[in-house]
Amino acid sequence: MPLRHPAIRRPFIRPFFISLPHALLACLLLALAALLAIPAHGASPEPAPDTDKVLDTARTQIDSVQKKLAALADTPLNDDELTELRAQALQAQTAAEAVAAALEPQLGSVRARLAELGEPVEGTIEGRDVAVQRKQLEKDSAKLDAQLKLGRLITVEADQAAERILKQRRIQFQAQLGERTSTILAPEFWHELRDELPGDLERLDPIRDGLTKAVSGAKPAIWWGLLGTIAAAVGLRLLAGRLLMLLSTTRVAPGRLRRSLYAVMQVVLTLIAPTMIAGALVLAIGWNRDTSSDPLALMLNQLVGIVAFGAFVAGLGHALLAPHRPTWRLAPIDDRLALRLRWFPLAIAVFVSLGWLAQRTASLVNASLAATVALDCITALALAVVIGGALRHMRTGTPTNDEASTPAAPTPFWLTLLLSLTRLAVFISFACLLAGYVALGSFIIKQLVWFILIIGATYLITGLVSDLGDSLLAASRRHAENAPTASPFAGARGQAIVLLSGAARVLVVLFAIMLLLSRFGGGPTEWLHQLNYLQTGIAIGEIRILPASVVTAILVLTLGLGAVRLLQGWLAKQYLPTTSLDPGMQLSAATLFGYAGYVFAVAMALSAVGIGLERVAWIASALSVGIGFGLQAVVQNFVSGLILLAERPVKVGDWVSLGGVEGDIRRINVRATEIQMGDRSTVIVPNSEFITKVVRNVTMANPLGRVQVKLALPVNTDAAQAHDLVLAAFAANPDMLAEPAPDVMLEGIDATGLVFNATGYVGSPRMASRVRSDLLFDVLRRLREAGMPLATPPTMAILPAPYGDEANTGKQSPDNPAPGRG
Repeated sequence: MPLRHPAIRRPFIRPFFISLPHALLACLLLALAALLAIPAHGASPEPAPDTDKVLDTARTQIDSVQKKLAALADTPLNDDELTELRAQALQAQTAAEAVAAALEPQLGSVRARLAELGEPVEGTIEGRDVAVQRKQLEKDSAKLDAQLKLGRLITVEADQAAERILKQRRIQFQAQLGERTSTILAPEFWHELRDELPGDLERLDPIRDGLTKAVSGAKPAIWWGLLGTIAAAVGLRLLAGRLLMLLSTTRVAPGRLRRSLYAVMQVVLTLIAPTMIAGALVLAIGWNRDTSSDPLALMLNQLVGIVAFGAFVAGLGHALLAPHRPTWRLAPIDDRLALRLRWFPLAIAVFVSLGWLAQRTASLVNASLAATVALDCITALALAVVIGGALRHMRTGTPTNDEASTPAAPTPFWLTLLLSLTRLAVFISFACLLAGYVALGSFIIKQLVWFILIIGATYLITGLVSDLGDSLLAASRRHAENAPTASPFAGARGQAIVLLSGAARVLVVLFAIMLLLSRFGGGPTEWLHQLNYLQTGIAIGEIRILPASVVTAILVLTLGLGAVRLLQGWLAKQYLPTTSLDPGMQLSAATLFGYAGYVFAVAMALSAVGIGLERVAWIASALSVGIGFGLQAVVQNFVSGLILLAERPVKVGDWVSLGGVEGDIRRINVRATEIQMGDRSTVIVPNSEFITKVVRNVTMANPLGRVQVKLALPVNTDAAQAHDLVLAAFAANPDMLAEPAPDVMLEGIDATGLVFNATGYVGSPRMASRVRSDLLFDVLRRLREAGMPLATPPTMAILPAPYGDEANTGKQSPDNPAPGRG
């Protein structure tokens, strides 16, 4: 058997997108099969598959895989054979995992029934029915346990075999990159290719003969149908393009969403039409033919995927460049540069498709080493020339600004670095191809093409997701502004849109990274196998977390928190105001209800995941360690906040004084309390301060405010008249309460004269300062009108206005002693 070049032992690109038409067709067939599989009303359902048969089949597959792996030293396998072998191992693993997942609950049910029967009592005879049932249950338990252990054993062995195959593929791949063949510039290479050419053409005879028979044996109606299909596909493509433009301009609001949606639909339309034509051609050629092992049939089956991938490449490049529609272009590309690069997507698509088809054909007919190396080298060189030409146009591109004086925007550093790395990759690929390292050079240039395609598709999809999120967010805000009443979910709706948009973009980027790394490890087949975790879940200790349960838990948590917020608002705004509770107690009750509701919602979410409250003991243990090291203050303040809400030594609306901070309590939170000062500033005080320190609550027992005014009058003042005058001023103030009644007392006689102490009460302590100021103004006015002077303090000197010579001589009046005299 002629040797094949290592570089073509597997397709040079394994994109996920090539399976799109087959995936759609498979989905339709599966849906149809599911509909046909639903039993009719009254019909008996199909019996479940035999567990022993499934396990035997999986056991046989694993034994075959292990036998081939053990013989690798004597019978080496190429990459395609290793890939197929790994697929068998993964298939056996999936079957064994499914059986084990189905047997586990059955075994638990049988053991539970055995536990209900209990152990037989010595010295007593069980009833016949109980003994028969116990024997049958023990038999079923032993059988299920053996099947479950076998399924788990097959799963472990299959996983180990798959990992070993993957490691072997990586080793072979690294070895292939370092192999060197004759350079394409050497005459010996072309002489060998010329010598092998007749044999290679002879190997193409089965495909050529099969194609000749298919064309000559097909009826004219088939070819007319093919022509009709091609005409219909082209016509529908043109009609769909015009309809898409019409709908985009009339039904979608102006903005980036219109452009990104139009670009994505352009890619889809460009993908569908050639795929339909290729599918129709394959059906026409393979009509009434046995396609089980025919090389032509195998090549035609891959032709649809190759054409679909090429169409995707061309459509993606055309959508991103938009050379003839600059206003619809998403990427910030210069107009002249876009026109210069308009050939680039089609050229890449043609060379990728033709090279892929040629390599797959050579692989199917087992072409010679010279032919396979030549095809691989020519394809890589063509791609390198195309990419190099595009880079040359990008370097010589000029801006579209008509004003020469306007400086061009500087190129971002990341773009300059990316272009430099691309040029370096093209140069290295050229050098390797010309030096004879065809595998390495081909790998570099094809990985570069793959990188460009993934980056472009990721940019397009993330742009669509981002624009869709921005459009929904703007629509939500407009709806909230135009709504007559504010919706309680308006803010949550906007937050959900932003979170979902960000999560979708992260998923797209992660999937793109997986595709970029596919050539260095497992491909889409391996990733699809990992989707089995969506059914089996991830085991963490004794807890198995299913992705569906996680989604349910998030939904339960969201709905629970929303319901708690609504009920808390209803309590605080509608129900509690109708009770006899004071406003502070109403707010405390609503806050306590919110805490309890949030705890209940979290508990329900944990239960939905499968984590019962009895399994949270390890969380409490971890928290106890954290509390001992750094969370003491947090927990202390939290507990203090609960005590404040329960015992209410202070409540919302109280006027308190604590450590030099005095003001009104506005809110009692979980960790701290907000106090509003007299200057309208807010002080955040930890809740533990109210429990461990002395607090003066001015409004706790009695909300009245006390107003006190002290007056010093000369000794010769009429005390009774002064008493009545001050009392009248208190009584005349509208804010002064009649009960308790204001009172004026003669407190004593000292060096300043008679000391009067007047007190009264107002409705709130917050009014005391203002009312005291008003009373002082009023009392001073009344004393002045009555001719009653205030006593002068010993340290105060009141100088009369200067008259005549007294102002010049500085003599003091007898009635006004000098400072410091009594």
